[in-house]
Amino acid sequence: MRPGMPGPGAPGQKAKSFGPSLQRLLRRLAPDRAYVVVIFLLAVIAVVLNTVGPQILGKATNLIFNGVIGKQLPAGLTKDQAIERLRQAGQGRMADMLAGMNVTPGVGVDFSAVGHVLLLVIALYATAAVFGWLQAYLLTTVINRVVKRLRGEIEEKIHRLPLSYFDNNPRGDLLSRVTNDVDNMSQSLQQTMSQMVTAVLTVIGILIMMFWISPLLAVIALITVPVAVIVTAQIAKRSKPHFVNQWRYTGLVDAQVEEAYTGHEVITAFGRVDEVGREFDRRNNKLYESSFRAQFISGLIMPVMMFVGNLNFVLVAVVGGLRVATGNLSLGEVQAFMQYSRGFSQPLTQIGQMVNLLQSGIASAERIFEVLDTPEQIADPEQEDSRQLDRGRVAFENVSFRYEPERPIIEDLSLVAEPGHVVAIVGPTGAGKTTLVNLLERFYEIDEGAITIDGVDITRITRDRLRSRIGMVLQDTWLFNGTIRENIAYGNPSATEEEILEAARDAYVDRFVHSLPGGYDTVIDEEGSGVSAGEKQLITIARAFLAKPSILILDEATSSVDTRTELLVQQAMAALRRDRTSFVIAHRLSTIRDADLIIVMESGRIVEQGTHTQLLAARGAYRKLYNAQFTGAAVDQGLVDEETVEAV
Repeated sequence: MRPGMPGPGAPGQKAKSFGPSLQRLLRRLAPDRAYVVVIFLLAVIAVVLNTVGPQILGKATNLIFNGVIGKQLPAGLTKDQAIERLRQAGQGRMADMLAGMNVTPGVGVDFSAVGHVLLLVIALYATAAVFGWLQAYLLTTVINRVVKRLRGEIEEKIHRLPLSYFDNNPRGDLLSRVTNDVDNMSQSLQQTMSQMVTAVLTVIGILIMMFWISPLLAVIALITVPVAVIVTAQIAKRSKPHFVNQWRYTGLVDAQVEEAYTGHEVITAFGRVDEVGREFDRRNNKLYESSFRAQFISGLIMPVMMFVGNLNFVLVAVVGGLRVATGNLSLGEVQAFMQYSRGFSQPLTQIGQMVNLLQSGIASAERIFEVLDTPEQIADPEQEDSRQLDRGRVAFENVSFRYEPERPIIEDLSLVAEPGHVVAIVGPTGAGKTTLVNLLERFYEIDEGAITIDGVDITRITRDRLRSRIGMVLQDTWLFNGTIRENIAYGNPSATEEEILEAARDAYVDRFVHSLPGGYDTVIDEEGSGVSAGEKQLITIARAFLAKPSILILDEATSSVDTRTELLVQQAMAALRRDRTSFVIAHRLSTIRDADLIIVMESGRIVEQGTHTQLLAARGAYRKLYNAQFTGAAVDQGLVDEETVEAV
């Protein structure tokens, strides 16, 4: 983490509202709008076929019921005569019901007609199922294409983010956003889009059919709708903050796990295992609480909707039975209406469930959008300066930089590194040494001044071209999961086998690699297991040498190498630095005695510069550093006195 930057775990921005985030997510379907139109049409057809099914099935019920009643009436009578006889016998209610039926006295059930109706219903439902399957298939295709594009955008966005973003945000939380949140959003869209569209269309279709059959029963059925809508909205409103917290704490837990895993040896060595465990328990409990509340509150939607649906069903059954008894409706129509009534509450329940899932998905989408909305690094110039950068002359001209406006890090710094020279940068921790080379690499943008390479302002060339001319070896080694040969070749993918071996020999990798089981084909993981810290550093040095840059940056590159290996590496570096400008950041002053120029920095300023001999003779800041490093321990132990130190 850079000086002055806030630490990991800083609270994120407040989540955006549900509506705008949902609209932004849906706009990502635009490239597949043709598919979306087809999906909608398939959904309409499937819903229409499913909706008219109960109405047609009601005709089969009427045929059966009419046949049963007709068989019980005396043959030879007309329907009107049978009704008149019932009224004369005092069976007025039965006469009213018979008046609303299509019966022929003495004629039983027409099973042939019933069979035709049933076959038609089966054909309708089968066709609706096929259209529904096609809709689901196309929707799956569209959603996965959206997620694929989104993952690509995130990947590209990460490469355009400034280094300050990664300094400010835990890596585990970022990984959670690009994995867990993307997966959750994908699943939410997959489960909700199809059912939501189908449910809304079903509600519309059922409403039309219910009003077609009986406006009175339709009004009764709709009485419960406002209750369901209000209850669902209130529950969703209360569950959304908990879903937001759920995914925020998921990111914090992931960050904790990633940090504890990568720093396991340090945690164990300093006896902080219990403390790390307690912090994990605290975050895990927060995640548990937010997840429980989110799931519990949103889970209330289903039982409430089922209760409202059952209440609606009872009202329709009672009133519908009375309407059949008075002859205003047929039994088949009431049966169809009750199916519609039950079918009406089911899509409403589904909509409630989908709102619940969408709450979780939108909470994840907002976290993804926060990454996509992060300000990017300054774009590369459209027309770059095409002059060559082969000599490696580097000039800092009145450069000023600060991480935060109120805390200057580098102020009005000027420095020239001639081609082929070794420039060593020394100073106390926080003096701005690493910041200086980060500015050269354009990991950060300077506030004032200019940095040039061979007279070309680095802001006038692309970052890829700039960094292709710079080789960098850091104090913290990084190796990926692969063979030693592949890790070395990472510096130059087009390098030949001989070039790889030459770089390995120059960096003294060849000295130890043959003792490994697989030689250059030995597989090491990203943590470098199987090789020592010094050997890992040698591999990264070989990687930098293979790139053949015109500028080398060595940030404490030999700090993990033993004394004997350090001498060998110094000799190799001396040869490889020929005709290259080298910046060496060092705390061990013994490694930079032969540097062409030594820069002493304090609080972002150059306080001294010169050769080792010149700076010692100046009796200034460098001499104090030198004496503190090489003779401080002797003075503390009483082996020499301070006057002797001054004489040195």
